[in-house]
Amino acid sequence: MLWTVLLALLVLLLLQTQLSVCLKDLHTGSSNSPLYSPSSSSSSSSSSYNATQQRLPGAIIIGVRKGGTRALLEMLNLHPDVEVARAEVHFFNVEEHYRRGLAWYRAQMPFTLPGQLTVEKTPGYFAAPEVPARVWDMNPAVRLLLIVRDPAERLVSDYTQVLHNRLTQHKPYQPLEELLLHMGHINPAYKALQRSLYHQHLARWLEVFPREQIHVVDGDALIQDPFPELRKAEMFLDLPPRINPSNFYFNTTKGFYCLLSAGHDKCLDESKGRPHAPLSAQALKKLCQYFRKPNKLFFEMVGRSFSWC
Repeated sequence: MLWTVLLALLVLLLLQTQLSVCLKDLHTGSSNSPLYSPSSSSSSSSSSYNATQQRLPGAIIIGVRKGGTRALLEMLNLHPDVEVARAEVHFFNVEEHYRRGLAWYRAQMPFTLPGQLTVEKTPGYFAAPEVPARVWDMNPAVRLLLIVRDPAERLVSDYTQVLHNRLTQHKPYQPLEELLLHMGHINPAYKALQRSLYHQHLARWLEVFPREQIHVVDGDALIQDPFPELRKAEMFLDLPPRINPSNFYFNTTKGFYCLLSAGHDKCLDESKGRPHAPLSAQALKKLCQYFRKPNKLFFEMVGRSFSWC
């Protein structure tokens, strides 16, 4: 009888030891499994571990080119409920991309948690005639942000970027005034000039979207004091106020505001704030006179005015 009890106790001890080893191996295997890895779960749209997915944008910065779209995107990205597409996607204004369909477009978006807002920006959307209807077909409820600046300044900045690219590629270029003026008068065929006719492009968007679905950001004000413009954008996007004045500091070396978040600072790249190409005072005066009527029409459309030349 005693030997039977001792044998039973020995068997129980062996079983307990074996069970402990199995549980340890199971725990180790689970923690090393890709299914439970934090890094892999954030890269899988089907993972139920943290429910991250690539979602179509709920808001798009549609323009304007050289109006401050990159700065606006980076500043909105300070908000914990916002994730942004890092590259300009050019889905709606490039036929090759648009033919790939919404699945391709979604694949260009960042991974987000439920409740986070996906934001994309492509400034080429604003002036492309086919884009408003295509965006509407994607999502009639999408929110649109249009950042504008003095159209004369925008034109010069536009030319400056093209000039820089041509110089970098060792290509020939024409001086700005040769492109802007023809026989002493403003050349309406100049593409950079056409991009600054905001009222013409906005009219196409308003044929498709209601005015309250388009928020106009003052690009000049964003440069001078970012926080008030960001607070207005938060309200438009129905985001809780999370961006604060402490998120911005003026960089005296660069001459514009940089971003500060969680102890890390970030300034826009060297292409931002690049010195403008020269334009004579006489040519600038003609340009400002040319924009006077188009600007007035734009002010009437958006219900506010700006201190432009």
